Amino acid sequence: MGYYCLRCKRSVEITNEHQGARCPYCGFRALRKERPEEVVKKVKAE
Repeated sequence: MGYYCLRCKRSVEITNEHQGARCPYCGFRALRKERPEEVVKKVKAE
């Protein structure tokens, strides 16, 4: 899964080998999941 660190903004790969979610570059514990840009869904009003 792709995540990025909220402190240093680097991309981080999390695998099952690691016991916790921690940035290997700066050690920060807050990671956010990388998601595609939001797609605006248009719904026709009836």
